[in-house]
Amino acid sequence: MKPLDLKILIRGAGEMASGVAYRLYKCRFSVLMTEIAVPLSIRRAVCFSEAVFNGHTEVEGVKAVRLENPSEIERVWDRKEMAVLVDPELKVRRQIAFDVVVDAALAKRNIGTFKGFAPLVIGLGPGFTAGEDVDCVIETNRGHHLGRVIIKGSAQPDTGIPGETMGYTVERVLRAPADGTFRAVKKIGDMIEAGEVTGYAGGVPMHAQISGILRGILPDGVTVFKGMKSGDVDPRGQRINCFTISDKARAVAGGVLEAILARFNR
Repeated sequence: MKPLDLKILIRGAGEMASGVAYRLYKCRFSVLMTEIAVPLSIRRAVCFSEAVFNGHTEVEGVKAVRLENPSEIERVWDRKEMAVLVDPELKVRRQIAFDVVVDAALAKRNIGTFKGFAPLVIGLGPGFTAGEDVDCVIETNRGHHLGRVIIKGSAQPDTGIPGETMGYTVERVLRAPADGTFRAVKKIGDMIEAGEVTGYAGGVPMHAQISGILRGILPDGVTVFKGMKSGDVDPRGQRINCFTISDKARAVAGGVLEAILARFNR
């Protein structure tokens, strides 16, 4: 059987987008991820967006490099690496014919991804309507339908409440206590106690609400606003969880792969 030779463009390179990219890369597809100039990913140890800051990064053994120009894409793909490009407006699609476009920005609204961008256009989570602005939508809410491929209609609305872990929901999230420049004093993988300072926003300390392991935190130097999500505490305290793709991201990635195979594997 002749293998599928698909070029896939993923909008976003945060946690969910990276889980999708990882699975598609493992299926031998050529993947390009696009990002904003200053990514705001929290779970940075499992986000290919880190390549924007460092020039390269690695997630579970898969290497990604930042491109300075779209002309470098083919060389990166030839080296069997992931490509990351700062291109929030998806201008690259005018230069390269992609077979699939996946909007994984998780903006909770459509920020400019539409049918016609590629033969198959997929939206993750709320903000898209399958059959109207995109070809299909993947459910991102935890629960019975997580990862389901929706070919008509929309995903469940955003609840605004993080998934429950050991009885904790909103308590797990670290939020900036003030507007200003962010500075972390703890790093991903550190054990922290409730009340401990994990970083500063505009010089104001950001305290953990619960004890656990720091699963994610913003990088130094980014500009934040009061109440902005800036970190994530996992009360289970298992360090390996900080450096591996989550079950949720893998489930959503499975939905994306299903949608792709259903369209092209005929």
